[in-house]
Amino acid sequence: MDKSEFVGKYADLMFQNGASWCRKESSIAKKYIVEFDKSQTPGNGVDRIRLNGFRKEDDWIGGQSIRSDIKNYYKQKRCVILGTSNPEVDHKNGWKNDSNAMNTATQKLGDFQPLSKAANDAKRQFCKECRRTGKRYDAKKLGYPVSFYYGDENHNESEDGCIGCFWYDPIEFRKHLSFKG
Repeated sequence: MDKSEFVGKYADLMFQNGASWCRKESSIAKKYIVEFDKSQTPGNGVDRIRLNGFRKEDDWIGGQSIRSDIKNYYKQKRCVILGTSNPEVDHKNGWKNDSNAMNTATQKLGDFQPLSKAANDAKRQFCKECRRTGKRYDAKKLGYPVSFYYGDENHNESEDGCIGCFWYDPIEFRKHLSFKG
């Protein structure tokens, strides 16, 4: 379905900002396999969606929900990058393929970190680029003497493929700097 077809009583379904009503944490994505087509729109906009069959209950990792106790804990902290207050609570794993961190029943404090909106937005873009190319963010671009503290530029698709990247855990990344050179 092309988004231009959302008119009249369906106008509320018109999507901007990545089709928020059918993202992977939405109720529609729990039931159906939702595919996005971005080929007709410059940038990263979604211009078409397709429901491609029913989703099996066990193949849906889960939404991006974060348990309230974890949110409350990190809302009291400062951004680990900028030191500002009133942070957003960020999933450390930017690929969001860690089934434990994506499930509110198995989430741990260590799966998350406090980031300012600016830092979280930047991380989101770098993680999108990593998913697109399979190449992790190079921390030397920020002036650090090492690119990663674990692994190399290639992101493997396992749950721990993000470990060692600056954006996965800036505090842990900085701890490893004292052991370099």
